[in-house]
Amino acid sequence: MSELILEMRDITKLFPGVKALDKVNLQVEKGEIHALVGENGAGKSTLMSVLSGIYPYGDYEGEIYFEGELCAFRDIKESEHKGIVIIHQELALSPYMSISENIFLGNEQAKKGIIDWNLTHNKAKELIKLVGLKESHTTLVKDIGVGKQQLVEIAKALSKDVKLLILDEPTAALNDEDSEHLLNLLMKINKEKNITCIIISHKLNEITKISNQITVIRDGACIETLNKENQVITEDRIIKGMVGRDLVDRFPKRDAQIGEVTFEVNNWTVYDPMDESRKKLDDISFNVKKGEILGIAGLMGSGRTELAMSLFGRAYDKKISGEIIKLGQKVEFKNVQQAIDSGLAYVTEDRKQAGLILIDDIKHNITLSNLKNISRRFVVNENQEKTISESYRGKLNIKSSSIHQKTGNLSGGNQQKVVLSKWIFTEPDVLILDEPTRGIDVGAKYEIYTIIQQMANEGKSIIVISSELPEILGICDRVYVMNEGKIVGEMDRKDASQESIMTCILQSMH
Repeated sequence: MSELILEMRDITKLFPGVKALDKVNLQVEKGEIHALVGENGAGKSTLMSVLSGIYPYGDYEGEIYFEGELCAFRDIKESEHKGIVIIHQELALSPYMSISENIFLGNEQAKKGIIDWNLTHNKAKELIKLVGLKESHTTLVKDIGVGKQQLVEIAKALSKDVKLLILDEPTAALNDEDSEHLLNLLMKINKEKNITCIIISHKLNEITKISNQITVIRDGACIETLNKENQVITEDRIIKGMVGRDLVDRFPKRDAQIGEVTFEVNNWTVYDPMDESRKKLDDISFNVKKGEILGIAGLMGSGRTELAMSLFGRAYDKKISGEIIKLGQKVEFKNVQQAIDSGLAYVTEDRKQAGLILIDDIKHNITLSNLKNISRRFVVNENQEKTISESYRGKLNIKSSSIHQKTGNLSGGNQQKVVLSKWIFTEPDVLILDEPTRGIDVGAKYEIYTIIQQMANEGKSIIVISSELPEILGICDRVYVMNEGKIVGEMDRKDASQESIMTCILQSMH
């Protein structure tokens, strides 16, 4: 039998009104890549927070054995001292510090209380080379992309003599190329440095590619551990464990009733707010019809989010030319409120930073975008607010203890449903969804696709921006392809494929 580096026995963790973990057992073998999968809210991140001391000893029941020794971590420093390092989905880097300063942040290379900068920079250079970064160690973190920031986080972990590296959704915000590079790096450090890894991810194709064992968690309990050595593990097999049933279709059946053009954009040109001589979007024209789900595909950085934000009340830059025609009338949105009042809604790709007030409850988050609808003489009707919030909680199946639960304590999928509720409550004619299922599990994705489809069936015009091509192809009636700030292709659902979309992008590159 292989040697165990980690054993978690009967871990139970309670939050007010909910049992997040219920006697969970986890065994991780030394030198393996072990995947944790489950729906949003299943308890994966909570289990890793218990392991790393974020939830200290005494805050949970059960025992943790690391390298055969019973551990009682009171904070994250103690677990790091043993060689357990966790990298969270929200990266903990300081944007205005250099790469080398970030790598040794909290782990400064000091002698007698004074930082040895030569030692810091030399060690940083070695780690930067190891993780495959081409940037200088003096580059500020704000000047590199999210994919490279993930590599800085891994370099930071490697600087701490890590034995067990935990990665929570490491590729959620990355494009395919950056994801591939990160996964190859994990396999490399796992093999060459003999570092054991635990990876939490909703991207099942990545999980099946790199992991030796896969543990499925559902509703706070450990369902099963699948071993690659003695069985063939398919994505469908993992999904069955996650949701407790076979998920026959990843996307709901579509029976589209598409009408006339309701929203049209012509010759839309947007300049970079940091450099007004540089075009971010160049002469873009497109339209969306009543009851249609329109997809906008493209690589990260192609200008899709800038397009959505600039249309939504000029939320991105003010130097814009072009026209918007809604229901046959030329309209102009000088600010976000005007856009909302005219029946436009925008679900941001970053729900935590720009979509929700995480410290506030579900009720306030849902009604925030349309307070005038439940107010009289600037006073909110609280009974009406409760009724509406309860209604959306039920309709969108938001799993929570009540409408008074803090939004920050919900799982990613349920947070996304709150964001959707907020914008559906404004009763928009046109709804723009930017990466609507980022960081969300398969079961919750299906529920969100169903909600999107219901809205289209009610006659709303839906625009979906997504980096996941299977998602675009699975739910959209028509697809525009963007690259380098321009629309480079348009195709109907029947003609669209991953190959045809990528061909459009590659042919448009200079």
